[in-house]
Amino acid sequence: MITDHLIAIYDRPVPRYTSYPTAPHFHAGITPGTATEWLQALPTEAPLSLYLHIPFCQQMCWYCGCNTQIVARHKPIADFADTLLAEIAHIGDMLRASGHRRIVSSIHFGGGTPNSLDADEFERIMAALAHHFALEPDLDLAIELDPRTVSDEFLAAMRRVGVNRASLGVQDFDPVVQAAVNRVQPFDLVKDCVAKLRANGIRSLNLDLIYGLPFQSVSGLRHTVGQAADLAPERIALFGYAHVPWMKPHQRLIDEASLPDAYARFRQFEAAAQALAALDYSRIGLDHFAKAGDALVLARDSRTLKRNFQGYTIDRADALIGFGPSAISALPQGYLQNAPDNTPWARSVGEGRLPIVKGVALTAEDRRRRAIIEQLMCYGTVDLGAFDFEPAMIMAQLSPLIEDGLIHLVGRHVTVTERGLPFQRVVAAAFDAYLAPDNTRHSRAV
Repeated sequence: MITDHLIAIYDRPVPRYTSYPTAPHFHAGITPGTATEWLQALPTEAPLSLYLHIPFCQQMCWYCGCNTQIVARHKPIADFADTLLAEIAHIGDMLRASGHRRIVSSIHFGGGTPNSLDADEFERIMAALAHHFALEPDLDLAIELDPRTVSDEFLAAMRRVGVNRASLGVQDFDPVVQAAVNRVQPFDLVKDCVAKLRANGIRSLNLDLIYGLPFQSVSGLRHTVGQAADLAPERIALFGYAHVPWMKPHQRLIDEASLPDAYARFRQFEAAAQALAALDYSRIGLDHFAKAGDALVLARDSRTLKRNFQGYTIDRADALIGFGPSAISALPQGYLQNAPDNTPWARSVGEGRLPIVKGVALTAEDRRRRAIIEQLMCYGTVDLGAFDFEPAMIMAQLSPLIEDGLIHLVGRHVTVTERGLPFQRVVAAAFDAYLAPDNTRHSRAV
């Protein structure tokens, strides 16, 4: 049983571990020159994964933690699309220096709101990717969408280019909660969008839900989960709201008195997870749920699941290249991040330079700890012996977790218990050599 005492002890800021080292440890010592060396050293036959960040929205959702900006006119988006095409050409030509296009197995459009692009811009971007890279016939082509603003023309463009996976931001269907976070979208609007997505060839659909929002309740969240399941998505993600107004000033528009405390947040997640299980959604790692037969479930069961900046994935590529402002590339040598703001990003691309402003090179120890953390985040268990890692090295961090029943340690096997599952990130943090005890840059564990 999870007690209030445990929540009081372990509800502390910890990373989500979509990378290791995590983004706060990126530094300016990684330059465009570093990025060029790393990209040109990629194995020529190995498939790549691509991420494209579209940093625009029509309206600010007050809970948002993404890198985006609000625009009332389309011209900034059109200018952005032209610059993105130039960035794609630059990197594509750099990688094609060996004489052939690099194979791409996965493409993900995120944001912001990717459907801020118009249909023609989206198709031109996909045509550029197909020109500069060799897209696999069974390409995993995914996009994040705002159901309030996606047009029939954009949906038709998605079908023409072969988008086969989509994710909709739902958060909560309760109109009181929606109004409190400036994200009003009635259930019927989302239902209509889902029907159109299915009619346009989307075979894998994810719905994002958030707990810990203003005025949420256990009963209300259960109702939202039921409504989400009625739409028959293959996947549902259940994220905890991260209230960090010192990093995201627009979050100050949320009335803090309406936010649930740590104990209420935990009860919300517990109730929603139980409701999803009763609806035959199987838990994947920390916060994803999927129907039997879904690729995430199969990957979890075959221990081929991965975790990256998009969450849990079946992507098999060892290199992820990011395009657009703030996009992060994950390469065998380390991580690279583009300039976060549109203006410096566009200036660098316009001058023919990679828009890299920071990153981090991986050491052998980083790789070892990253692999251990990924195993814990994906499966809740890890054999430290496989990584030649002795538990005694971090026993000061492991002992409290053992004593409080959050993990079992048998030999060099670490297993997160049922009691410890809500604190999976805290367990992973025991292996983080960089995490400062007084950090405030991460969301809380519960």
